[in-house]
Amino acid sequence: MDTYLETERLALRHFTADDADLLIELDSDPAVMRYLTGGEPTPPEVVRESYLPNIIAGYEKWHGRLGLFAAQEKDGGAFIGWFILRPEREGPLDEVELGYRLRRAAWGKGYATEGSRALLGKAFTELGVRMVWAETMSVNHGSRNIMEKLRMTHADTIPTPPDMEMVEGAQHGGVRYEITKEQWEQQ
Repeated sequence: MDTYLETERLALRHFTADDADLLIELDSDPAVMRYLTGGEPTPPEVVRESYLPNIIAGYEKWHGRLGLFAAQEKDGGAFIGWFILRPEREGPLDEVELGYRLRRAAWGKGYATEGSRALLGKAFTELGVRMVWAETMSVNHGSRNIMEKLRMTHADTIPTPPDMEMVEGAQHGGVRYEITKEQWEQQ
């Protein structure tokens, strides 16, 4: 396993073509997909034919430094989900999105905070990032709490994308949190 980043309890690595079943299983849990699709699973063929090839292509585009990373427990190697650290499709490389999607079994263990905190550190100390942002549904209090633990600040309220109008709480829109390198350094 080629490790991208390690924390006390987690190892993050690049996804490979052999990881489709892990992503399919993750996206098939209605609780995991609650604030993304209203609980609808991602069709397996979409994962195999679109998502995974795009994830792998991102490593080439960003020289393995940015992208979507598989997260595993260091103790036992269980797949717990993924973390993302990448710019928007045509966005500047010094402004990147932070995010995660974790299996339900990994919830409540501090993994999202631990992995995100390590990615912020890598972004600001090794990758030349100036600002990190994250977005979630206004009603997704779990993710909002993590962003606040990371000392990200609520920067904007965003409208619900049309393809997410069926999601519980969509009428409240979304929120964007941000943290700059300077803010991170002052912590």
